[in-house]
Amino acid sequence: MTRFIAFAFIATLLLSTSSSQATPNRDRIDAVTASFHKDFKKAELLSSEPGKAFTKLTFKLNDMVMFAYYNTDGQLIAVVRNIKSSQLPIQLMLKVKESYSNCWISDLFEMSADGGTDYYITLEDANTKVTLRSTDANNWEVYSRKTKE
Repeated sequence: MTRFIAFAFIATLLLSTSSSQATPNRDRIDAVTASFHKDFKKAELLSSEPGKAFTKLTFKLNDMVMFAYYNTDGQLIAVVRNIKSSQLPIQLMLKVKESYSNCWISDLFEMSADGGTDYYITLEDANTKVTLRSTDANNWEVYSRKTKE
């Protein structure tokens, strides 16, 4: 169930054209911040962005900027970090080079949620924007595809 929620908010992030945010609730922000400091004791909190279903916290840990997503109860849903293509598992990197050699990478991140690690990559060419997802570090599946206008 937690994995489904994580996928739902990732879909919202990738596919939405506008963001609507609820009025921040001080108690909720305090609960999320307290949970964050408990989960990431040595991290430096950089910013928080409350939304309707989750709060996104941007933080720095070991000189790396990452993002933690917490639900409205202050429970950690997922941790996300941007990565370089060279940090992908070898099988995934080879499949991108083989199948999408004419595209450039516009977004690439690793998401840790519910005990698993998933990868998302957005590739573009002049006409198309496609986002792929890997849940097993071996294969990609098409997560979304859009034709550019």
